[in-house]
Amino acid sequence: YDTRGLCIAVAVFLHYFLLVSFTWMGLEAFHMYLALVKVFNTYVRKYILKFCVVGWGLPAVVVSIVLAVSPDNYGLITTGKVSINGPDEFCWIKNRIVFYITAVGYFCLIFLINISMFIVVLIQLCRIKKKKQL
Repeated sequence: YDTRGLCIAVAVFLHYFLLVSFTWMGLEAFHMYLALVKVFNTYVRKYILKFCVVGWGLPAVVVSIVLAVSPDNYGLITTGKVSINGPDEFCWIKNRIVFYITAVGYFCLIFLINISMFIVVLIQLCRIKKKKQL
């Protein structure tokens, strides 16, 4: 990418859609929790709309904050590998601290939430199975 602005835009969109994927993964776990654990009395007005606002909005907030702090957080980076065409370069998060907080940390948080929801749902399903056996 010869154009700096285009490279930043590509990196921003890659980062945004990665975070969107993680966020929707967490929302699916939360939905599973509501469906299997909180079965009764869990009517939520405009449920899908609220999920969409969180699923698409939260990553937008994170990426916007990174951009507001410094657009230079995104740009062309090299992997250190050299191919026939030269060094292996791509547009991504340049700042390692920003990468570890907003990508790795974000994933770890969502993953821990998913594991927690999975355990709670598993316990609930085991309770239901025991009640049916009695």
